[in-house]
Amino acid sequence: MTGEGGPEDIPADRESPVGEPVIRGDEEIAGQRAEEAVQFDPDDPESLARAAEVVHSFATDTVGAEDNIYMLRGAAACAALVRGEGSYKAAAERAGDDVTVAFIRKWARVHDLPRAVRRHVAMGEIAPTAAKHIARVSGPARYDLAWATLDHELTVRDVRSIASEINDGATPAAALSTHGVQPGALALQLPMETYRELRREAANSGRSTGEIVDDALAEWEAF
Repeated sequence: MTGEGGPEDIPADRESPVGEPVIRGDEEIAGQRAEEAVQFDPDDPESLARAAEVVHSFATDTVGAEDNIYMLRGAAACAALVRGEGSYKAAAERAGDDVTVAFIRKWARVHDLPRAVRRHVAMGEIAPTAAKHIARVSGPARYDLAWATLDHELTVRDVRSIASEINDGATPAAALSTHGVQPGALALQLPMETYRELRREAANSGRSTGEIVDDALAEWEAF
């Protein structure tokens, strides 16, 4: 984008309170299950005890392993338990012997992903196992990796490798390129009239279609 805001202005972490069912409680995404969404309050002893039970069940039971809403619920419980207990280690100990610090850390980070990314996880468009690796990177790189996952059908193994390369110092663009992804590439389906005018304007102005779309979005109020 060529607008005034830079990458540092993009919220790359969770903005809503820890444990709040923002996505799980959205009827548009979760349907009737939204009414059953549990809020985990890290400052409420009873809610924290419930979170510990959910985390233990989440870590030791394979039931719901393919259910993205169920996994976001487990991630919320992990994050609330960490906040309430004060550390990953204390949270793991509270959840029980079968729960590891690594498990708690991975899923608590998923809960910390920005809403736009969590929404795609809930809708089944980004696998929770891929989301765990997206959550390993920080800042705008989280969006770069999430959108590349959506647009280029990256495998979980791809996402894991790219996240590792970014954390080792590679730029998101370089890491994505290494895996055959053209950074910023997006296929758009436009109405025929819009497509025709876009191509005509590009030819007459000597600019690429991408430059014209970028300029148009920069002027759009929402951007």
